[in-house]
Amino acid sequence: MKIVFMGTPDFAVGTLHALAESEHEILAVVTQPDKPKGRGKSLQPTPVKEEALRYHIPVYQPKRVREEEFQDVLRELNPDLIVVVAFGQLIPKAILELPRYGCVNVHASLLPKYRGAAPIQWAVIDGEKESGVTIMKMDEGLDTGDMIAKTVVPLAEDETGGSLFDKLSQVGAKLLIDTIPALEAGTVVCEKQPEESPTPYAAMLNKKMGLIDWNQDAAVIECLIRGLNPWPSAYTYLKGKTLKIWHAQVVQVQHEAEPGTVLQVDKKNLIVACGTNALSICRLQLEGKKQMETEAFLRGCAIETGTQFSMNRE
Repeated sequence: MKIVFMGTPDFAVGTLHALAESEHEILAVVTQPDKPKGRGKSLQPTPVKEEALRYHIPVYQPKRVREEEFQDVLRELNPDLIVVVAFGQLIPKAILELPRYGCVNVHASLLPKYRGAAPIQWAVIDGEKESGVTIMKMDEGLDTGDMIAKTVVPLAEDETGGSLFDKLSQVGAKLLIDTIPALEAGTVVCEKQPEESPTPYAAMLNKKMGLIDWNQDAAVIECLIRGLNPWPSAYTYLKGKTLKIWHAQVVQVQHEAEPGTVLQVDKKNLIVACGTNALSICRLQLEGKKQMETEAFLRGCAIETGTQFSMNRE
């Protein structure tokens, strides 16, 4: 099958790689424009562009796929199928209707749950027991098209946004390759999505949402820590400095301490009061320092029982 691939971040690379290694022909890759990065602000190609160039696949980077000039390029390519994975732009009706077999999206959730930009991280933050990948026939809505195929992935107890990202990237690539023959044969059975998603929109992540509210239940905070690992990370403030929390465990304990107060500290343990129960901090990183296990951290940073972790830098 002749395919145009549209994608941008690391998550899409696994699917592009699987297609490039398959019997299908990738006519072109479409990705977002290069962006300035680093102190020198040099232009950085997207991960998908880098993978495409490895396979010598033509790359297009339109600012807006709605532009007629770019749509003319697609018409000239005349693909049988367009595959979209975390592309970053809404696809207009003119493009959706262009390929013989339509446009399909590899979405990192069990639709209709977690429509939106960050379904992987929100599944962890919300304490879900399972996630997965859905292959969807795209329409003009945001992740609202008919569902073609799904794969369920159970979440480990210590699942992070990063580890689930890696799992679903691989699962999505395999599911797409397994689904294409049925698309070509016309044997897929599509399932319509309900108008409303059973979960809130999986909004894009930002650094501010990582600020820990110690008034919350310990289990809620622990899920936030895992979901935002590795980016943007969960954090608090200690004596005016940012303290990132990379790994923690829930401690079932009754206390009357103010949330954010260090309940217990010794050579290996650092236990902090939450609104309900507490958290044992296992791995952390003080501003300007490297990430380290709590035991190593406490050898270089004196923290006493009663120390207060804050939501404010002051």
